[in-house]
Amino acid sequence: MDQETAQRLYAEGAFLVFLGVPEGTEFGIDYNTWEVGPLFKGIKMIPPGMHFVHFSAVRGCGGKPGGKAEGSGPKSSGAGDRGPWGRETGPRTGFFHEFGKRELLVRKWDVGMEDAASEEVASDEVERIRASLKDLDRNLAPYPYDTLRRWVSLSGHVTGSVAARLLPLSGRVCAFAEMEPETPSSNSQQRLALNLPRNDTECSSLQEGEARLPIMKQRPGTEIRFSELPQHPFPLGASPADVTRHSLDRSLALDALLARHYPQDEHGILGELQFAFVCFLLGGVYDAFEQWKRLLALLCGSEAAALSRPRLYRDLIPVLYHQLNEVPRDFFVDIVTRDNFLTSTLQVFFSILSGADVERSLHQRAAMFKQHLTRKFRWDFDAEPEDCAPVLVVLPDGVVLPDGVVLPDGVVLPDSVVLG
Repeated sequence: MDQETAQRLYAEGAFLVFLGVPEGTEFGIDYNTWEVGPLFKGIKMIPPGMHFVHFSAVRGCGGKPGGKAEGSGPKSSGAGDRGPWGRETGPRTGFFHEFGKRELLVRKWDVGMEDAASEEVASDEVERIRASLKDLDRNLAPYPYDTLRRWVSLSGHVTGSVAARLLPLSGRVCAFAEMEPETPSSNSQQRLALNLPRNDTECSSLQEGEARLPIMKQRPGTEIRFSELPQHPFPLGASPADVTRHSLDRSLALDALLARHYPQDEHGILGELQFAFVCFLLGGVYDAFEQWKRLLALLCGSEAAALSRPRLYRDLIPVLYHQLNEVPRDFFVDIVTRDNFLTSTLQVFFSILSGADVERSLHQRAAMFKQHLTRKFRWDFDAEPEDCAPVLVVLPDGVVLPDGVVLPDGVVLPDSVVLG
């Protein structure tokens, strides 16, 4: 990067000053992760827009601090692991923030909690730091612009309003759910009040031991506030025919979700799809992956919506294109059944978008996306699904079916069965 470009980016970019981060901590923004050194105090030249700041506490003696940013993605899945030389990396925690031009965001590290401090930094201290930014310049890592395009392709629909609606009330995204007992039962008096056995007596059975364990719940305010999908794709009291119709075409459920959560902008659901994917990919949040799958199945199974909302579906395809570039070929294969969730979901999707009534530009974009996935992953979207294959009905030899019997589509009878 030449000096003129660097000066322009410095003048227009935002600053994240993070004070007190221990040496060796894994710290990152978007697709970049560092092992911080003793002089690290934050990041400069951050492009205005939405970003994901993340970090993991590290214990033990590791390698050399101050490593370069890794543009190929996070060092760990976010779930916590034991790295080389006996280093133990804690669960990943992070937060989304929409940086403005020349904005200064100041955070502090809580040594006792091994996490970012929850208290906001006083405005007068922020202004003092702003006045001394030039003195901090050598302690601030420049944002790696070579990874910006990749980040934007994964987060372009995550607006400030979408992030504000989805983020936990705590403002933090954690790889592991923060749990607490449903009822206080840590001391003997509390346990007696709940008619629970005392903790200071020996267990007489496994059942008694399990009874002593507290019933846990996720700590209020720490859960990601994902959109709740309708429990059923059909309205209550629907006729059997309507149940079948709305189960095959889930547009009614999609319309209900959009009306409830994104009435002003239907593209908010794409923002939630990207938010969930980033929380899983970079934050290690498994519940986010499950929400991503639910949203994808809903979008890909809504035929009427694809006809009535062509712009939404045209923009969905590049979102999926960039997301699928981040995962290996067999990532979506169920390790038990060997079924591939994604191929079966996209098979329905491409079948819908190949219809004669689909808008031409959407039809063409879907066809190109299908060709790309077929070439890259060797997925066959034209193979007949197993549940649509002919069914062989086994009947005893010599059975004669009466005249007028109508066989369901796909049913094949053995040669030994005679239609009389």
